[in-house]
Amino acid sequence: MSRAPYRRPMADLVPRFREDHVGIVRSFIAHVVEESGRRGVVLGLSGGLDSALVAKLCADAIGPKRVLGMALPEGPGGQDRKDAEAWAKELGIGFRVLDIKRIVGTFERSLVASRAPRIARGNIRARARMIVLYYVANTEGRLVIGTGNKSEILTGYFTVAGDGACDFLPIGDLYKTQVREMARHLGLPPRIVDQTPTAGLWKGQTDEGELGITYDELDRILLGIELQLEPEAIAEKASVPIDRVRHVEDLVASGVHKRKMPLIPKLGIRTIGLDWRE
Repeated sequence: MSRAPYRRPMADLVPRFREDHVGIVRSFIAHVVEESGRRGVVLGLSGGLDSALVAKLCADAIGPKRVLGMALPEGPGGQDRKDAEAWAKELGIGFRVLDIKRIVGTFERSLVASRAPRIARGNIRARARMIVLYYVANTEGRLVIGTGNKSEILTGYFTVAGDGACDFLPIGDLYKTQVREMARHLGLPPRIVDQTPTAGLWKGQTDEGELGITYDELDRILLGIELQLEPEAIAEKASVPIDRVRHVEDLVASGVHKRKMPLIPKLGIRTIGLDWRE
């Protein structure tokens, strides 16, 4: 007698962290680095949750001596830079600080960007940081490891060719709330785990402020979308208003282009991004 396919109970609309996620991600990191033939990895270590967790996972997976964290403040940096340095020291990984203020200033003067929208200027900072990380990777035989999570990727909350540029994404299939739980499980400092998430692109900027929703609500709604539930069912099971579900659906839809390779018209027998499989 055949069984009906398993369906996750609709009432359980909360992304769950499982302890086996840790081993899966560590094995993934070790495999990717080994396959690449590179000597190690470099990542932007901001003092925030995501990068702190990825640094810990990398140190465990390939050894701390093969991991380099870089703080890239605009200016001397504040408490976040100090947190990043203290965490790097605790992990035993390499740590460097490079002030990107002059780099950003050069771009802004050349582009006459003083009156540009705040987001456009913030993106200059994100892309300047990635230029530095890839320069270090290219000159030292490293991979650039991304620190984006599933919540950010699905909502398009990243800068194309900025923090969205990397060689691989170890926590890219974990929602932000799962990232937080994994960090607690692995004993990351409460100061890092419980801080207000921010990309640090301008003073007072926060993730939840820009997204217009808390990560707890966002992740419940995103899980409902992942399970292909109807908006009304998501609102009921996630205990959120329907207009919040619509808001998140709009975020996901508007970020589609960020999650795909650049579009290429179909001309050849097999086309990259369409039917070229590898």
